[in-house]
Amino acid sequence: MAAQVLGKALVSAKWLSEAVKAGRVGAGLRVLDASWYPPQERNARQEFRESHIPGASFFDIEECRDKSSPYDFMLPSEAHFADYVGHLGIGNDTHVVVYDGDKVGTFYAPRAWWMFRVFGHREVSVLNGGFKNWVKEGHPVTAEVSQPTPAVFKAKLDKTLLKTFEEMMENVGSRRFQVVDSRPEGRFRGTELDQGLESGHIPGAVNIPFQSFLTETGHEKSIEEIQQMFREKKVDLSKPLTITCRKGVTACHIALAAYLCGKPDVSIYDGSWSEWFHRAPPEYKVSEMKRNKA
Repeated sequence: MAAQVLGKALVSAKWLSEAVKAGRVGAGLRVLDASWYPPQERNARQEFRESHIPGASFFDIEECRDKSSPYDFMLPSEAHFADYVGHLGIGNDTHVVVYDGDKVGTFYAPRAWWMFRVFGHREVSVLNGGFKNWVKEGHPVTAEVSQPTPAVFKAKLDKTLLKTFEEMMENVGSRRFQVVDSRPEGRFRGTELDQGLESGHIPGAVNIPFQSFLTETGHEKSIEEIQQMFREKKVDLSKPLTITCRKGVTACHIALAAYLCGKPDVSIYDGSWSEWFHRAPPEYKVSEMKRNKA
């Protein structure tokens, strides 16, 4: 893919600020706040109402998901996604910029970025540094909630960017594709609980915690640094690659990082550890805690 196309995966606060000031937010450019926080900690929708990028809409990941699934944040149907984003004024020709307000800089925005891509939309970018740095750099914010004119969005699921439980099970034996787990090291190794679940990892997976792709300020690291991180973990970007995590969210950070390096075909195991823990046989859950008990 051409460098300028790949470059669209990230936009700077300066670029977006200029677009906002020039009045370009509209049918051709939509900005989405994709923040989500544990309810006991922060209220994402309320914070959006109080302060957001001018012209932005709230992308509610609690609403835009498969509510019939027992697992968190599983992809909605094509029809559900198309209807949801269409009501946000997004058509198939709209450039979408997503951000969130997490203290690390970016947390849920790459999930929204990947959701657009998996449903066939290519003109989608993540705001580098997130809302935290937008505010820190003095760019405009507002409490005024815009009402975008609904648009028609046609969604087509790209199954090459998605892995199922069955495909992950088959891969344990075949090793047809590489697997990277983006969770913190303790959860990957099985030495600490993973949001209430016993932790561990899928056999054959390697661990690259998602925050290691971010600088101390919360911006994406350089392409050279990202490539070096993959090399150090012996991840070959010329070969098939699937990312997993706890619930298919932070895995999308690594898909974004690989995309920036020129690899647009990374797939996400949507069910991730939430599904694997409940469905995989015990011998397919690698955990140091388990070994220590034995």
